[in-house]
Amino acid sequence: MSIAYYTLPFFLIAALPLAAGAVEDKPEGFIEGSSVNVLARNFYFNRDDRKGQSSPTGNGYSEAWAQGLIGKFESGFTQGTVGFGLEAFAMYGLKLDSGTGRSGGKGSFGVLPVDSNNHPESSYSKFGGAAKLRVLDTVIKAGDVFPATPVVAAGDSRLLPESFRGVTAHNTSFEGLSLQGGRLSGMSQPSESGMNKGFSTFYAGKVDSPWIGYFGGDYTVNKHLSVSLYSSRLKDAWDQYYVGSAASYPLNDDVSLFGDVNYYKAVDEGKKLLGKFDNNIWSARLGVKVGAHSVAVSHQRNNGDDDFDYLRQSDSIFLNNSIQYSDFNSPKERSWMARYDLDMQAFGIPGLSFMTRYAKGTGADYSNANAVYMRRDSAGNPLTDQRRWERDIEAKYVLQSGSLKDLSLRLRQATVRSSAFESDLEEVRLIAEYPLLAL
Repeated sequence: MSIAYYTLPFFLIAALPLAAGAVEDKPEGFIEGSSVNVLARNFYFNRDDRKGQSSPTGNGYSEAWAQGLIGKFESGFTQGTVGFGLEAFAMYGLKLDSGTGRSGGKGSFGVLPVDSNNHPESSYSKFGGAAKLRVLDTVIKAGDVFPATPVVAAGDSRLLPESFRGVTAHNTSFEGLSLQGGRLSGMSQPSESGMNKGFSTFYAGKVDSPWIGYFGGDYTVNKHLSVSLYSSRLKDAWDQYYVGSAASYPLNDDVSLFGDVNYYKAVDEGKKLLGKFDNNIWSARLGVKVGAHSVAVSHQRNNGDDDFDYLRQSDSIFLNNSIQYSDFNSPKERSWMARYDLDMQAFGIPGLSFMTRYAKGTGADYSNANAVYMRRDSAGNPLTDQRRWERDIEAKYVLQSGSLKDLSLRLRQATVRSSAFESDLEEVRLIAEYPLLAL
């Protein structure tokens, strides 16, 4: 049963008694518990689509280089059983290089805002804030928020983060248990300055839905096992349900096993703005860590007749084979992935890490897809027996000392090849981040 059937105040009334046994006061104070952080992010993104799908000019080439500043203020809470506080953010994005023929348009490239001629804006900014209230171990926020759950999550894979507007609540009364709920009325994507009423999904685009509500929790059973359970409703579009679990098992000081399982069920709701559907998709991973080395294999299956959809540019798709470009979530698609990670600290270079992975999907079939998610070939027939693979390589280094301590340098490269329904592309991302201020 989903919390989305109810309004958020019902959740708050139910959550407050859970905090009855909490510590009365937390001696931090509005000023004493406050923090200010400013992050500088330099972002270069190059995508070469060999089929010309990602560019409005049809040349298939998208490129942008931009500088972002992300400033956030978080106050503490006034002292007492009921505490009040504020949060605010100011973000700025500056174009360093891009152009009309390589802007990426309004597709998934999404680095800079573009005008009606697909020309990237020279700069843009985002401002927002939220009031917050703490009642024992329940924190309520109203305003611009950054939820982080498997069903609603603010994405942060572009120049500036995504944000939402609404009311959220977070309760931590019981040891090991974290409960979250919210009702949101709008979203601001990474390349947008303003807040949009209504929502957009990754595959269907804009949805004239008045709100999305969510509720769920994470429970840490012990240091080796955790479980999560969430549900959400995008009004008049879908109900989504998620269950997941992660586990680890040490064999000795240097060797451990790890794994996780993720499952989503999505059904149409209300006015069925995204058509009629009843889908389920799952992924499972098993791996071993030996010293500095980690190797894992994962499998993923979409048993539904439509793409498994999620909020645009968000991180609310907790599936193992949802990677740098591909999600491997087409109808009836089955995919396998192998991944290798290396932590160079064991070799005397702390802060340096490498990752590579290869995923292959087969059997995507749109024969029974609804009108919203249907994909057809040039003859007008539904696409069947579609295939794709993706290979990713990543290197990251974080400086451990000196005047540039915590400077992060990250290189990400992806190669994708597919049949008719997806892109053949080469992609490179260079991301440098440095905390200018942390108080």
